[in-house]
Amino acid sequence: MAAGWGRLDECRPPRCSGAGGWWVKGCDWCHSAHRWQGSEWLLGRSPPQQQAEGCFLWWETVRRGGRAVPGGEGNSSATIRTGCRPVRFPLVFLLGDEMSTYKRATLDDEDPLDSIGEGDGYPNGFQVNFRGSRSSVGCWAERTRTEKQLVVLVGVLAAVLAACLLGLIFQYRARPPAVCLSEACISVTSSILSSLDRAVNPCEDFFGYACGGWIKANPLPDGHSRWGTFNNLWEHNQAIMKHLLENTTANVSSEAERKAQRYYQACMNESKIEELRATPLVELIQKLGGWNITGPWAGDNFNATLREVTAHYRISPFFSVYVSADSKNSNSNVIQVDQSGLGLPSRDYYLNKTENEKVLAGYLNYMVQLGMFLGGTDEESTRQQMQQILDFETALANITIPQEKHRDEEVIYHKMTAGDLKELAPAVDWLPFLSTVFYPVELNESEPVVVYAKEYLEQVSDLILATDKCLLNNYMIWNLVRKTSPFLDQRFQDAEEKFMEVMYGTKKTCLPRWKFCISDTDNNLGFALGAMFVKATFAEDSKQVAEEMIAEIKTAFEESLETLQWMDEETRKSAKEKADAIYNMIGYPKFIMDPKELDKVFNDYEAVSDLYFENVMQFYNFSARVTADQLRKPPNRDQWSMTPPTVNAYYSPTKNEIVFPAGILQAPFYTRASPKSLNFGGIGVVVGHELTHAFDDQGREYDKDGNLRPWWKNSSVEAFKRQTACMVEQYGNYTVNGEAINGKHTLGENIADNGGLKAAYRAYQNWLKKNGDEETLPTLGLTNHQLFFVGFAQVWCSVRTPESSHEGLITDPHSPSRFRVIGTVSNSREFAEHFSCPLGSPMNPPKKCEVW
Repeated sequence: MAAGWGRLDECRPPRCSGAGGWWVKGCDWCHSAHRWQGSEWLLGRSPPQQQAEGCFLWWETVRRGGRAVPGGEGNSSATIRTGCRPVRFPLVFLLGDEMSTYKRATLDDEDPLDSIGEGDGYPNGFQVNFRGSRSSVGCWAERTRTEKQLVVLVGVLAAVLAACLLGLIFQYRARPPAVCLSEACISVTSSILSSLDRAVNPCEDFFGYACGGWIKANPLPDGHSRWGTFNNLWEHNQAIMKHLLENTTANVSSEAERKAQRYYQACMNESKIEELRATPLVELIQKLGGWNITGPWAGDNFNATLREVTAHYRISPFFSVYVSADSKNSNSNVIQVDQSGLGLPSRDYYLNKTENEKVLAGYLNYMVQLGMFLGGTDEESTRQQMQQILDFETALANITIPQEKHRDEEVIYHKMTAGDLKELAPAVDWLPFLSTVFYPVELNESEPVVVYAKEYLEQVSDLILATDKCLLNNYMIWNLVRKTSPFLDQRFQDAEEKFMEVMYGTKKTCLPRWKFCISDTDNNLGFALGAMFVKATFAEDSKQVAEEMIAEIKTAFEESLETLQWMDEETRKSAKEKADAIYNMIGYPKFIMDPKELDKVFNDYEAVSDLYFENVMQFYNFSARVTADQLRKPPNRDQWSMTPPTVNAYYSPTKNEIVFPAGILQAPFYTRASPKSLNFGGIGVVVGHELTHAFDDQGREYDKDGNLRPWWKNSSVEAFKRQTACMVEQYGNYTVNGEAINGKHTLGENIADNGGLKAAYRAYQNWLKKNGDEETLPTLGLTNHQLFFVGFAQVWCSVRTPESSHEGLITDPHSPSRFRVIGTVSNSREFAEHFSCPLGSPMNPPKKCEVW
């Protein structure tokens, strides 16, 4: 034990080195005596047993291993003796991992050394004892002047320590997160940095800021009318598929996969294709009764030709006919009929002749060229007849319902029977037509049919009845020629490229044949090819990661749902139930990984390695039989609308499911090594986008079971329309090359873009609350919140020709990439906050649109 008199400003309390322990630093407890005399300490005097006019500090400690511990128990205490009764009074302040204690007591001559054995125990190992005098604690008036000064001093020191504590806490919280210097982080930093354009103010043009560098470094490649991050990833996937299809020693476990390889080999057999030239299609046309453009037309039976081209070659010259889930009874499939038949991508090309004069002229030249390749008697006659076909297509365009008026499925859904169709559109022999298309299924006039374009069918029937049969036949065979000419020799490829140059502004080039063949194999045998792709590239733990991401996005979406002011409680409850019921399909359908199941699907299809055109025609026949087979079966979740290598995702309203193929579960949308901010800004926004489709202007009409019915209260329907009107106006004010976006046509996708970003950001915030701040990327000077928005924007970096932009504006339900970015972030308060955008700046307008 050590004891001594201590002067307060010389014997400073030592700093803590562990819970409850005190290291003695810089002062050995001042083994000298000090006495207060008037206004100063006097040295060299022994402490008296009693001192009437003074107050002395008496320190007592027990030392063990260089550590000051009272009583050898690992704690620290000191008794301050004054002229009054002894008082043990420790003051404790916790500061991070450090602890400072001031202990003050009075000297009592009857109890010169107080015990520390008494007191209350605390979990941290401290024992605190507070003793008063024998009669009472003692009143302030009985204290000496010195004693009072010390009490005030201790109080001031306590306040100072508390202030230091708060300062350190705030400093800790404000401390920037650590920087990630891993190879993966440096790589992704380089990619982001090269895509940015720091010269652009993010509050003025966030797309230009996030993508300006990418646009400068990525001029349009030859042969492409548009190029973006999606294309980069598809090129990557194509290269993998090329290797798998060309490598006969690849991991092939089913006959279906071998059929895909043979199909691809036949497509790549250019010498055989060039040898056959146009013969396969010429023979097919003769089989169908001829084509007046290339020779005598022998068949004048309109309905017979219509049945043949529709049933066996997937041609839809006047209307489309298919099997899908009944929107009002999603547990059963039904025949469905919709408008179709235009050779150009949109009715606008035909109706706005002045604006699209170049395209119409290019299209006619393309038609004439193909007619001549197939045996046209002379160019003048061929041009004249092709002009008649073009005029007929223009007549179809006039009765085609605009896309923005074809969105409300409650309005356009009409269920009737095959017999009713005969009354609605008598130009077609409906029962023989449907029986041929869906052979061998037996049908009768009571067969239910859902029609989505009732007025169109009435008018197209009138048009057919008023048109010469020769022209009708020319038009139907032209549809067949247009669909099948890509599978013929190089002359047809060159003619198409020339038209694409006019249509989309594509620079003439010879794309590698293998890329065309990869795309065609994926289009037709994509699930057999997908099995190979998944085995080669898809990590199974990616499914779990995606499932976790989807769960987090759903939670965030439902949290936002609770905050909506415009939705009534009953509808909100049903909306939450629908969100909970959304089914996730990730990577690939299960059947493709079972060789027996996969072979069963493709059992009736055969492919040979040297007859490409025949392989394609056989596949058309095969797919028609598969479609017919589905008519009497319930919908199957394993029937995907996209193949596994596809770089995309979708929402199915009748199944209430979201689907994410393996092809999109890669960088830049997702990588395991990337910061969470980028993954939430990438694949997280994609997930949020598809989930929000369940509640866009079309998806909201379907309930949790995938049935089209009015499950919203009228008040919420009207409120929804008011909310969405804001977006229609907002996006309708954006222009590309002086041409406005159609805010009504793009409404569903704009709702999904905005809702997806909001849900993904909220999910990222929730992740941070659970896991704390993550490391930042080096050199960027961006916070992780800012990085989230940059990651989102850079997914949409792209370039496009003016012609392709025009085509997108009149056909694509998505807004152009630039406005998918700035339209969305300008509605985000969080974006404006994290980039400190002044209110009224382009990316932070006073009026913001919000639906979900």
